[in-house]
Amino acid sequence: MLIYVIRHGQTDWNVSGRLQGSQDIELNALGRRQAKENGKALSRLIDGHAPEFDFVASPLSRTRETMQILREAMGLDPFAYRTDDRLIELSFGTWEGLTLDEVAVSEPARVHEREENKWEFLPPGDDAESYETLSRRVGAWLKSVDRKTVCVCHGGIIRSLFYLVGGLTGEEAAVADTPQDRILRLDDTGLAWI
Repeated sequence: MLIYVIRHGQTDWNVSGRLQGSQDIELNALGRRQAKENGKALSRLIDGHAPEFDFVASPLSRTRETMQILREAMGLDPFAYRTDDRLIELSFGTWEGLTLDEVAVSEPARVHEREENKWEFLPPGDDAESYETLSRRVGAWLKSVDRKTVCVCHGGIIRSLFYLVGGLTGEEAAVADTPQDRILRLDDTGLAWI
């Protein structure tokens, strides 16, 4: 198995520390540049073998735009990829759109609870997810991968991969760095940023 995993480029909400979750936030100018540079790097990595790869993204606009810019930088049809709902970012429920500082004003105990056990913490809201819940969704997607793949997704998805196949504990995975300007290689030997 070989999967190249790329986090979407930067958004203005990333800059301001807002919890994006399943909100549909577009890339900013730096995010577009990051996507283009990742596309150039990916082109060198797979060097003419793009037809052997499945290209899949989360259906949110920031991941789709990243994929389209990436594919264009590779000299490929920007729109010749598919989406998979299992790759949507972790839902922060009613906290989406807020910063943790803003949440701490009205719910300091809940923010403290999250800091104590980020992996299993469930934010408020009917659609909210914990990283533990998200990892089950990501695990189902991972089991469905049946060919070489390029995946554009979110930080929470990458953290789930670190937990599922990277050997990190839940608490380690929940705080793992997920850069927007690098490519993560997942193969039979494990995970590595390249």
